Amino acid sequence: MIDAYEDPGTPDSRSGGRYLWWLVARQPLRCAAGAMFGSVWMVLLAATPYLMSRAIDDGLEPGDMGALALWSGALFTVGAFNSWLSIMRHRTMTRVRMDANFRTVKVVVGQAVRLGAFLPRRMGAGEVVTIGVGDVQTISQSLTVVGPGVGAVVAYLAVAVLLVSVSPLIAAVVLLGIPVIVLLVGPLLGRLQGSETEYRERQGVLTARIGDLAGGLRVLAGLGGKTLVADAFRRDSQRLREQGYRVGAVTSWVQALGIGLPTLFLAVVTWLAARLAAQGDITVGQLVSVYGYVAVLVGPVSFWVECGYQISRGLVCARRVVRFLRLEPMPDTGTRDAPSEPSALYDPESGVRVLPGRLTALVAEHPADAVAVVDRLGRYTPSDATWGGTRLDEIALSQVRSRILLADHESDLFAGSLQDMVRPASRGAGNCATSHNAPADAAQHDTALQTALHTAAAEDIVQALPDGLNTHMAAQARNLSGGQRQRIRLARALLAAPEILLSVEPTSALDAHTEATVADRLREARHGCTTVVTTTSPLVLDRTDTVHYLVDGKVAASGSHHELLDTTPGYRALVARDDEEAVR
Repeated sequence: MIDAYEDPGTPDSRSGGRYLWWLVARQPLRCAAGAMFGSVWMVLLAATPYLMSRAIDDGLEPGDMGALALWSGALFTVGAFNSWLSIMRHRTMTRVRMDANFRTVKVVVGQAVRLGAFLPRRMGAGEVVTIGVGDVQTISQSLTVVGPGVGAVVAYLAVAVLLVSVSPLIAAVVLLGIPVIVLLVGPLLGRLQGSETEYRERQGVLTARIGDLAGGLRVLAGLGGKTLVADAFRRDSQRLREQGYRVGAVTSWVQALGIGLPTLFLAVVTWLAARLAAQGDITVGQLVSVYGYVAVLVGPVSFWVECGYQISRGLVCARRVVRFLRLEPMPDTGTRDAPSEPSALYDPESGVRVLPGRLTALVAEHPADAVAVVDRLGRYTPSDATWGGTRLDEIALSQVRSRILLADHESDLFAGSLQDMVRPASRGAGNCATSHNAPADAAQHDTALQTALHTAAAEDIVQALPDGLNTHMAAQARNLSGGQRQRIRLARALLAAPEILLSVEPTSALDAHTEATVADRLREARHGCTTVVTTTSPLVLDRTDTVHYLVDGKVAASGSHHELLDTTPGYRALVARDDEEAVR
């Protein structure tokens, strides 16, 4: 089974079927062992009726107790050996499934890490969760076909050979009848794929809404919108349930026919064999063996139908994984070096120009317009934005990431101690002389951490926790309030000490007193460093050097906060909540 730290390999993402075959090819010896154990196990199941017929014809009927004991002993030995084979088959196939499970998890997680910040822009969180939770399990289960699936084919051929030695007529009926059963079930498997695909897609959408609902429950309750969102979720879940019923209906028919048709076929063949025995064409022992052969065939045929069902579902899930693996981040074609000294950022699409060493604010009638600007300035979306006169996409991405940090107010907070949650990954030293660049030792790191917490007005959060910075925090810091999480995110961004900080709504969830405190401390801590914030808060805007007022994504006016209040009615209406001015 794949080791936790082993390279899972490069997946074949050309199609769902090729991906499933890649999972088999990554563990050939184990899959071959599963096929061998499954084949021998099923063939020996078919050998049991043969040994029983010999015991009857050679021992019981003529009264030869020695022959009876010999064949009975052989029957016991084969049964005991087959029990051991069954254990080995199950153990091997469990390892095959677990390897496929873990390998798929590793390639999916690796792809998510590779996409990084581009992932939310390419695929919804709900679909990623559905892949990681449901699809991975279904894919691994579909690999059952390499064990008992192969064994079912071998057992079918072995029984056919044994039946020919008994009666060519019965052998012909069996050889023609079993494929007919498989063909009858085939169309249902195609229908199952369509229903399963739609069900998985709706499940991904609903999962995303669950995450949105859980994350915004506190805000929704405060706004009185919890009931409205709950009603919408209830309607979506009911539609998903109805689609699940449709999938279940097809599945029930597949499973019922997989058991019912072979059993009906068993009755037909048994009746035919009984007539041949009554006519003296076959012996009583051969009649027993025919019944046993056909009874054994119920297992392989059921396995075929089950494998077809599992492969059908596995293909649906593998296609979703392949679609995810085909996603590509924004190409890094940059070869030029970043500016050697603090330089201006410029976004031609909006007209926003960010001067180095200044605290700049973006105010937009539609908040998404301001977010789009910082996405372009941070090189998270394709654009013509420049840095020091050089296009951002021409600069090596590693240099952009080490010196420009986009701090989203909904960025992820990973489970662990509060100190680990706030401590940023190594980013390399920026060029901002006043920032806390890469502390050289633990003491300097502690000082930088305390400074970042102070700037974000987050000391009270640490003091209120039972173990301070060592307190274990849940994923996304769900054991903190929305305002506390926002301050922790801001502290983390400040501790990273980037040369250029692009911060989205850093104080939107704070009360007025805390917001004013953070605004004052942020201006002081980032003095001389390039900082951009998106906000409509007068408390923050009053501390900025430059404000760009955006209308329909374009700069409509620029200046200080007080200048825009005096000269731009739309700006005044937006930040001062002046309804009368807005009406005019």
